[in-house]
Amino acid sequence: MSVDFRKLKSFVKIVDTGSVSRAAAILRTAQPALSQQIASLETHFKHKLLIRSNVGIAPTEAGLILYRHAQLMLKQLDQAQIDIDQAAKSVAGRVSIGLATYSTSSALSLPLLKEMRARHPHIILHVNDSFGHILSELIMTGKMDMALIYAANPIKGVTLQPLFREEMFLVSPPGTQFPAEPSRPLPLAALQDVPLLLPSKAHLLRRLIDDALARARVSPEVISEIESVPALSAAVLDGLGSTILPASVVTETSGFAGAEVRALTKPVIDATISLCVSDHLPLSEPAIAARSVLLEIVSRLMSSHHQGIRPV
Repeated sequence: MSVDFRKLKSFVKIVDTGSVSRAAAILRTAQPALSQQIASLETHFKHKLLIRSNVGIAPTEAGLILYRHAQLMLKQLDQAQIDIDQAAKSVAGRVSIGLATYSTSSALSLPLLKEMRARHPHIILHVNDSFGHILSELIMTGKMDMALIYAANPIKGVTLQPLFREEMFLVSPPGTQFPAEPSRPLPLAALQDVPLLLPSKAHLLRRLIDDALARARVSPEVISEIESVPALSAAVLDGLGSTILPASVVTETSGFAGAEVRALTKPVIDATISLCVSDHLPLSEPAIAARSVLLEIVSRLMSSHHQGIRPV
């Protein structure tokens, strides 16, 4: 026969109160049931555990020994429950988040990593801002939990939550001169014959740039297609050409230090950044926690009035 903790708890309460009836009232258990539990304990240990006296019920020598051990075991059991509850409150797991290359979202990676570390230390966050894959396809197939992508129109297989719009700026080698004053936006028409370093045509940002230049009747002189921010910043600072990026990418990337940043107009080039999740695969608990933190950081970004960022 095994001894369960319920019987030990009843035994301790009887010793503490000195009465079966008082213990029964506290434990909300019938007196006969308590008496049966004590009898079961005495059968198991082969010793009488309690004796009745004029002042109530008291433990025997064997009962006193059991009482001390039972107190320790019940205390450990309570602590185990506390530890288990705490563990349940601490969300753990892995979450993968994609950030569109060349977008403001890439500047969110460090704040996101720091905030997740502080709030959810048991969640391992995988952040990917490589454009080696189409992020929405990774979301659709379940290989990635969520992503911030350039997208405004519906994409089959995913749900999009537009978060903000970001304006694109011309980023040029230090000392580059243009006809317009540096403090005024530069018309896109001024980019005719300007050497440009742009993303490949597979990138939505490139399509936005090409459309805007076409509306301005500019035939761009694209001398290189680059999908790496470090490589792009090095090429710009070395004087190979100019590029078109959100201002925050330039300010958050030390490699662009010293580059000339000019607002563009006629037309303005802007893009919608949306949160992309699967429309058929539910988010895990860690992913829900990460999404909440990410949306908070985006909200703070919006309220800080970053250059070139505005509500959708």
